[in-house]
Amino acid sequence: MDLSDELIIPAPRDRVYAALNDPEILRRCIPGCEELVKHSETELEAKVVLKIGPVKARFSGKVTLNPENPPERFSLTGEGNGGVAGFAKGGSVVTLAEQGEETLLRYEAKAEIGGKLAQLGSRLIQGTAKKLAATFFDDFRAALTEEATA
Repeated sequence: MDLSDELIIPAPRDRVYAALNDPEILRRCIPGCEELVKHSETELEAKVVLKIGPVKARFSGKVTLNPENPPERFSLTGEGNGGVAGFAKGGSVVTLAEQGEETLLRYEAKAEIGGKLAQLGSRLIQGTAKKLAATFFDDFRAALTEEATA
C-alpha cells in the first residue's frame, strides 16, 4: 500500500521539524495513541488502539527515524504487531519546504500488512490509512496553530 500527500503547516520549517520529533505532540496527534516513549533521538516505541473495519486491536510498535538532511528531509521506518489482528510494517520519506512563515510538508509512505488485517481488502485498508493520516495531520496542524497563538 502506498500513500502520499502534501499540505501546508502554518509554522516555520524548524518548528515543524521540532514538533515532528516531539513525543508529546506526536502522542496527542496519532489517532488511538495510548503511549509514546522516546528511547533516543532516533527510536520511539508506541502503543496504539485502532479499529479497522470489524477488527479492533492494540498495536505495539517501534519507529526508527533517519534524519538524512534535517530539517529539510528525513525518513522513518517502523513496524507494529497487533497480535491475532496482524502486523504492519513500512516506511515514509518526509520533506519540509519553507514557504515564508509556513511549511509545505510532503510525505510518501509504503506499508505492508498481514494477518486478519490483510484479509479485510485493500480498499478498506487504503481508505482507513488515508483517514488516519488526515486525522493526524489535522491534529498536528491544530497543535502548531494553538502553540503559535498561545
